[in-house]
Amino acid sequence: MIFEAVLFDLDGTLIDTLEDIGDAVNRVLSQKSFPTHAIPTYRKFVGDGSRTLIERALPEEQRNDKNIDACLKEYVEDYSRNFNVKTKLYFGIPNLLDRLKTKGVKLAILSNKLDAMTKTCVDAFLSKWDFDVVFGERDSIPRKPSPQGALEIAKKMSIPPSNFLYLGDMATDMKTAVAAGMFPVGVLWGFRSSKELKENGACAIIDQPLAVLDLLQGLSVNPWSVI
Repeated sequence: MIFEAVLFDLDGTLIDTLEDIGDAVNRVLSQKSFPTHAIPTYRKFVGDGSRTLIERALPEEQRNDKNIDACLKEYVEDYSRNFNVKTKLYFGIPNLLDRLKTKGVKLAILSNKLDAMTKTCVDAFLSKWDFDVVFGERDSIPRKPSPQGALEIAKKMSIPPSNFLYLGDMATDMKTAVAAGMFPVGVLWGFRSSKELKENGACAIIDQPLAVLDLLQGLSVNPWSVI
């Protein structure tokens, strides 16, 4: 199995954004007199776009368009000012990216974070490395788990989808990879569980970034094992 490129999810895969996201949402909820949440709770809320994040964070009886729209606007403004307070690259990611570039592997990012914010985060935390394509959520393309964004990236890079290794930390990513015909690899340092990754199509599950190198070399992996 030969992979020419790695398509990365962003939040929970390359960068640990949970605290800054949770803090921003909590500030908005507090200002609106809604209950806030412990930061670990946001592991269940993130991954499906900013609007869904706000909807999940609101009390169930308050999940109407008026409240969602108002909180979403304030969240986007708050997070854009405070996205880099606690956020950091996951341990081992710089080494992985260095090794991939040395090997000539092409890199791309597909996130459900708003496109402008995705590019801001990449510029802030990942500018050392050259990513061929960086896409976040855009009005013109359905967000993950639709495969359209992933397939657009493959087309732009002139690489068949089957030659992509897709790295992500949640069901949304595994579903996207499967639907796009890419090789789905779940990571355990992100926001969701091994169980979720297995149940949604992961062909391999890894617990440290450099394990990607073994997969690129064509190592045969039992989908239930962790490397």
